[in-house]
Amino acid sequence: MNDVAPAPTPAPAPRRARVRAPELVGEGGWLNTGGKSLGLADLRGKIAILDFWTFCCINCLHVLDELRELEEKHRDTVVIIGVHSPKFVHEADHTAVVDAVERYGVEHPVLDDPELVTWKQYAVRAWPTLVVIDPEGYVVAQHAGEGHAHAIARLVEELEAEHEAKGTLRRGDGPYVAPEPVATHLRFPGKALVLPSGNLLVSDSTRHQLVEVEPDGESVVRRIGSGERGFGSDSFNEPQGLCLLPDGSVIVADTVNHALRRFDLATGEVTTVAGTGRQWWQGSPTSGPALEVDLSSPWDVAWWADRVWIAMAGVHQLWSYDPATGTVRVEAGTTNEGLVDGPAAEAWFAQPSGLAAAGDRLWIADSETSALRYVHRAGDGDGFAIASAVGTGLFDFGHRDGDAAQALLQHPLGVTALPDGSVAVCDTYNHALRRYDPATGQVTTLATDLREPSDAVLVGDDIVVVESARHRLTRLRLPEEAVRVDAVAHRTQRAATEVAPGTLRLDVVFQAPAGQKLDTRYGPSTRLLVSSTPPELLAAGEGKGTDLSRELTLAEGVTEGVLHVSAMAASCDDDPDNEYPACHVHQQDWGVPVRVVPGGAARLPLVLAGMDDDRA
Repeated sequence: MNDVAPAPTPAPAPRRARVRAPELVGEGGWLNTGGKSLGLADLRGKIAILDFWTFCCINCLHVLDELRELEEKHRDTVVIIGVHSPKFVHEADHTAVVDAVERYGVEHPVLDDPELVTWKQYAVRAWPTLVVIDPEGYVVAQHAGEGHAHAIARLVEELEAEHEAKGTLRRGDGPYVAPEPVATHLRFPGKALVLPSGNLLVSDSTRHQLVEVEPDGESVVRRIGSGERGFGSDSFNEPQGLCLLPDGSVIVADTVNHALRRFDLATGEVTTVAGTGRQWWQGSPTSGPALEVDLSSPWDVAWWADRVWIAMAGVHQLWSYDPATGTVRVEAGTTNEGLVDGPAAEAWFAQPSGLAAAGDRLWIADSETSALRYVHRAGDGDGFAIASAVGTGLFDFGHRDGDAAQALLQHPLGVTALPDGSVAVCDTYNHALRRYDPATGQVTTLATDLREPSDAVLVGDDIVVVESARHRLTRLRLPEEAVRVDAVAHRTQRAATEVAPGTLRLDVVFQAPAGQKLDTRYGPSTRLLVSSTPPELLAAGEGKGTDLSRELTLAEGVTEGVLHVSAMAASCDDDPDNEYPACHVHQQDWGVPVRVVPGGAARLPLVLAGMDDDRA
């Protein structure tokens, strides 16, 4: 008799959690559908990917680009639905959403949800968040932040196979209907530069070109670039910032190519001087030969302190490029998102988007904190420090003049040094040109009714404003007196999560995608950073760590605030035969408003990737 036990039956693969998807509702209606309203019934038989985004958010723009390849490859089985969920008041304006959909080349249906109805139904807590719905209408995955395209592509292939076999997959064209193109000589221009000839060079961002125009701002001299997205010598990808080098050439922030390009005004030649075309991720080099170091959405550039400073919006930092040595390096910022001043290496930014050099200061439009900030030499003359002139943080914004300590902006994208030592700010979401005077500490309004101004340059006694959403340059006489406006203050409106006093368990949910595992070859593969506003909200639990779960202690007497949570996880393909498997970084920052009440939740789950198995 053979006593060898039979081989155990392999355990079946765990079934995906099946949660019925809530209906898609938004007061603003649908875009890119030819006027048709969509419901979940219209998506039955398709794999639907809901992209909860808002157009101010650089991470959301990164995800739009991550999804383009998947969208094209699986166009007959996958329908991506953008659910626009605003942070700023301006983003709840339907016209602004229409503009943003065209500006960023969104080629799928978009639901405009200004009241965050669908956001709440899907229990979304962060921009961006992706939710995958199977062909039968069930939610099968949720991912917050960037870096998930590879995991979703793998899941899509699994769902295609599963539902093809079940007969529940419906192939064919999706509901996307392209809008009619509009003829204008500029289309959502980003930044401008006065050339030595007196002409103006404009980044025509949506058309992926540079345009040189005569001083009138309208007569086109030449266009640079093919007009198609690309990274070749004749193409750009949503270019933004421009600055003149001492040798007379122009540096271009080629934003979506994650690169700096050099444009030779005499020959018209375009070359790459920094960046690889790949997006920077945590753990990548932060200094070195410029053509070997990844960048992340450079939004503006300025010549200051003998090098090109870069507003690296994608990672909330300032970098620099030195043409003399051909190198790049981080100058300021930790990659944490927020407003923290002090030594450059310890400062926090939130999507810096505009730069202007003025003597011993480099001015910064820090868009997501609605702040005007600046770089200056540290007190001991060794290194740099960061200070804020206007703005307090991520959640307070508005249009209020007066003393800088209480003045408010709304998502400024541009800043311009004025001859008298003051600074003009393109207060983009307030459709205004503002002025800050360091001598008096006062903020005033110079002009209103400018549609999403994103940059301004001085031309003689005039200031030429890039009116991005009106697709034009607007020349204004610098006013001697300010415009009076009614003060308006706002806070980001998101329902606060009610939590119980005392101990709060924070769980960042991360499940490695199918076919991958956590990368622990070189130490912990996860990172968690927790802080709060006000800082007194947390009695214990703040700071860095490697465990994605942590017990927080809420301080007595503080009844509300915001928990700031930053999480990162690295996973690699689980292939034992491959010595160098492909690895992927998943990361997200959350700002979670909380209210401390008896009977509130004792656990706060934040989904980075996967499904929360402990949900109620």
